[in-house]
Amino acid sequence: MYNQKIVTFGGGTGHFNLLNGLKRFNNPTLITAVVASWDSGGSSGRLRTELGILPPGDIRRCILALMEDDEQQKVAQRLFDDRLEKSDGFFKGHSLGNLIGARLDHIFHGQDRGTDAERTLFRISAKILPATLTNLQLVGITKEGINIEGETNLDYRSRRSDFDPKDPIVRIHFHTRADPNPRVLKAIKDADKIVFAPGDLFTSILPHLLIDGVKEAISSSKAKLCFVLNLTTKPGETDAFNASDYLEKLVFYLGDRNRLDYIIVNTKVLRGEIVNIYKSVGQELIKVDEKRCKSLAPKAKIAKAKLGDYSRKEHLLRHNSEKLAKTILRLP
Repeated sequence: MYNQKIVTFGGGTGHFNLLNGLKRFNNPTLITAVVASWDSGGSSGRLRTELGILPPGDIRRCILALMEDDEQQKVAQRLFDDRLEKSDGFFKGHSLGNLIGARLDHIFHGQDRGTDAERTLFRISAKILPATLTNLQLVGITKEGINIEGETNLDYRSRRSDFDPKDPIVRIHFHTRADPNPRVLKAIKDADKIVFAPGDLFTSILPHLLIDGVKEAISSSKAKLCFVLNLTTKPGETDAFNASDYLEKLVFYLGDRNRLDYIIVNTKVLRGEIVNIYKSVGQELIKVDEKRCKSLAPKAKIAKAKLGDYSRKEHLLRHNSEKLAKTILRLP
């Protein structure tokens, strides 16, 4: 068991997988998950609009990921993911996990305190912190100058009838100033390692660096900074991206090409049938162009490991959570 102070930044299933592995090999009390809090779609988006709260969905995933008892996690996952489809009115279609989170936020007067209460309820040792307590709307700007408002509109951009793959997203910003969660800044200062989890680049990862004080805190921290490269591109966000294209965006928003210590990449060769399945939906395996990566982040080492796992049952390619965690924890 490692005893490293780990801070992770992310949102969605990539963050879930990372945390699910880290808790098994690192002292959970030393893990801090910093969670995206600008989701605008699905059950989370509806609760945000209807109740005026911060979206609870990504918090819910982290709560599940960091449960230390596997049986508890299995039961809680079924409970949290249950959607009230047969209900009428307000509750229809909401996941029970989101409703629990929303109610705790109300009872304890805010998402920060509500999340702490949920951690206590489910006996979670790790810390889970909303990246910001500001109600934010994410905005993307394309090469042609088109504004796309809302995280979910960016996330599902490729499904729109007017989607043009030749007009990529080039910049993102929030519609208003994003105040930092002070506890996040403190965690960054105290960390041994800071990890950008796998996840959607423009909607789950880079927005963290738009929050006031976050990139400055990372810059001044003595922690090793790690970036986990995704396994595949994302239609509408990172079409045709190589590893260096991801890195170029990260370095731009970090504002320091010499700050990154490690780029963690998958070297597992996947069967042609899996590659073709992903190609058929517009996703490509990400090529690691090491020479350009080195020119963009000259002090970063490329950490290679066989991390990709394909689940035939779920038809999903994802990082092996235990191998990813071990790779990160073993880095000097």
